[in-house]
Amino acid sequence: MTTLLIRGGSLYPADPAHRVIPGGAVLVDGDRIAAVGTTAEVEAAIRPEQRAELAVLDARGAMILPGFVNPHWHEMFAMRFPFKGALRTPGDRDDRPAFMAAGGDIPAISSAFDDFAGMIADLTPDEARAIARYSMWTQLRSGVTTLGDVGSFNHPAALADAARFLGLRCSLSTWASDARCAPGESRFRRTRDADTVLAGVEEVIRDVAGDTTGLLRARPTAVYSVNMTDELGTGFADLIRRYDLPFATHVGALRNEVEVSRTYFGATPVRRFADLGLLSPRFMAVHCAFADDDERKLLVDANAHVSYSPAKYGPAGEATVTETRAMPYFRRAGLDVSLSTDGAPLPVGGMAENMRAVWQQLNEMSADPTEVRPTDALAMATRLPARGLDWAGIGSLEPGHQADIVLIRTDDWRYLLNPRPLESFLALGGSRDVDTVLVAGRVRVRGGRPVGFDDDELRARYLDALASFSVRRLGVDPEVVAGHIHTATSPGGD
Repeated sequence: MTTLLIRGGSLYPADPAHRVIPGGAVLVDGDRIAAVGTTAEVEAAIRPEQRAELAVLDARGAMILPGFVNPHWHEMFAMRFPFKGALRTPGDRDDRPAFMAAGGDIPAISSAFDDFAGMIADLTPDEARAIARYSMWTQLRSGVTTLGDVGSFNHPAALADAARFLGLRCSLSTWASDARCAPGESRFRRTRDADTVLAGVEEVIRDVAGDTTGLLRARPTAVYSVNMTDELGTGFADLIRRYDLPFATHVGALRNEVEVSRTYFGATPVRRFADLGLLSPRFMAVHCAFADDDERKLLVDANAHVSYSPAKYGPAGEATVTETRAMPYFRRAGLDVSLSTDGAPLPVGGMAENMRAVWQQLNEMSADPTEVRPTDALAMATRLPARGLDWAGIGSLEPGHQADIVLIRTDDWRYLLNPRPLESFLALGGSRDVDTVLVAGRVRVRGGRPVGFDDDELRARYLDALASFSVRRLGVDPEVVAGHIHTATSPGGD
């Protein structure tokens, strides 16, 4: 690998000092960052032996950012037909609130999530691989260099394959569910043997231990608090202790979850995890808006990490941001609060869109434009989620760190006469503006196009796999599937 000098751009290292360096530069030596600073400072740091193999990337008219770290994500693209996807009518006037709206139909959500656990195994290895590669490509294309899986509708082995194929980092998990809170009942139903579920998680942990690419990690996760028995939770606590791993779960996500958890399990959501010994600085609480005062104190005392997805909630009918004002509280209490995309069968707001959302929403809630500055939003999409994943050496542009870098063009009308291009990007930019992506010093995206593979071929294989699974396992009419696939492959189609 050559030495690469990226110079002349507006540099946002996302370091703890929140520095901004106009006319900045980054020197990449192999897979790591060797120097960061002004162009003059970095060029002065180039050693004579490095100059012989030096490649230069001119970043004038661009921002230089760390790769985005998405710590809470689900690969769901196999469900593109039935689950809020392609089978909807083109018009939206007859839409009705779905089961996550109005506080959440928790028994319906719990039952659906538990059904997913049984359906994932029916993906063939070829289907799983094609779907994972395309889904994860959409993340890499939007500037994500590290993904944190919190349970996917796919095989962990397929996600690992896709990460290696794309050159993308991924913390792997499983769709772990051993219970459901069925509608009309008052106690959970056990649906799987907890030891069997835990054995699947442990298999992923052991497989990742043998990986030599440096792209893969493992992290046990519970898909939802209302899909986890105490036995499974106790097993998780044992796994993370034995293997020295972080843990993540959806908890306190919806208003009605609190009462359902109390009714079906005898305790409120966050309190259950505390009682099971899972709260710690390595505990990632996903969404986590609906926690009472005592539960908030438990999270703060444990120095837990909170990750949420503000660009996702409105379309789903969730009130995570505004109803409890939990996120400003957690930030002011000193907890790391990071951004993430969540997951859906159709693309949802990327990390760029979630940066915009947190910048706008929390400032409006506080009537204070300095509550979340643009550089705060950037840190919440890079350095802080890296810390939440417990993945050292990524998330900021600092000497010795992995060279995960994103370039975004800033030379059009949106940036005219604004000395703060990140501010213009949050106001008017988005995922499609990502121009160049490096992971560990290797260029994976250039000019918005993949390096080393054909994304049209990736999409074609995805559509074939989607059609096969949707007809064979989901029972979607073959003619309906064929019609949609034809539309998607026609000029101008998705």
